[in-house]
Amino acid sequence: MALLESRGLTVSYGGLHANDQVDIDITEGKLVGLIGPNGAGKTTFIDAITGFTPLSAGTVTFDGVDLEGKSPDERAHLGLTRTFQSLELFEDLTVRDNLMAAAEKARWNSFITDILMPGRGERAYQQQVDEALDALDLAEYADRLPSDMSHGQRKLIGVARALAARPKLVLLDEPAAGLDTQESQKLGFKLREFLSSGMSLFLIDHDMGLVLNVCDYIYVLDFGRIIAHGTPAEVRKDPTVIAAYLGESAGEAQASAGTALNIATEEQS
Repeated sequence: MALLESRGLTVSYGGLHANDQVDIDITEGKLVGLIGPNGAGKTTFIDAITGFTPLSAGTVTFDGVDLEGKSPDERAHLGLTRTFQSLELFEDLTVRDNLMAAAEKARWNSFITDILMPGRGERAYQQQVDEALDALDLAEYADRLPSDMSHGQRKLIGVARALAARPKLVLLDEPAAGLDTQESQKLGFKLREFLSSGMSLFLIDHDMGLVLNVCDYIYVLDFGRIIAHGTPAEVRKDPTVIAAYLGESAGEAQASAGTALNIATEEQS
């Protein structure tokens, strides 16, 4: 059974279907990717999964729990977290404290523990914060404010903050934006290391080289609908996918030539 399942997921704004009957399975312990041209509905899908936009139709099940009616924070408590393209960092907190805010799980008796045993909660989550900082090469910036760092580093803080929470599934929305090719590939390999710690990952990114090289399975979204899915090798040579990125005639030419999708996309950009 998949860790997360969407069935017939539809999000409509007026008469426009931003997502239209989207079926996606995310298997536990895997890194699953979602790609598609600009405006395909990728971020809308994450918003729907995490409760930031309501479904018009369909269902979402996470770890056997139907998510209908559950708020974003309730979904996060179940172990479903995400990153944002707009980052949403706490600008007045250090990098370490940004991660600690995500890692520490508040409970009804947390205030009592803080009074009787000050610092115990922080110590309990320090290891996972340090591991996330080290994994993304942010340890040396732990005591700096996010506002003092580059956009690429700020993106990594957002990823590290999601990973520090040790969720069951992390939905990553364009984590490589602002990174160069080498940094992007390095991020991909770092993300795969977290799979061994019991996490599952769902990656959305425009960096085709990153998605094709690090994901176990990939879905392709275009005009709100899934047009293809399969292993990276299968998606790479799918003529429907190539056509979605380059246009029908170019797609046919690329498919007949057997040209890899990531190479074709780089040539287009």
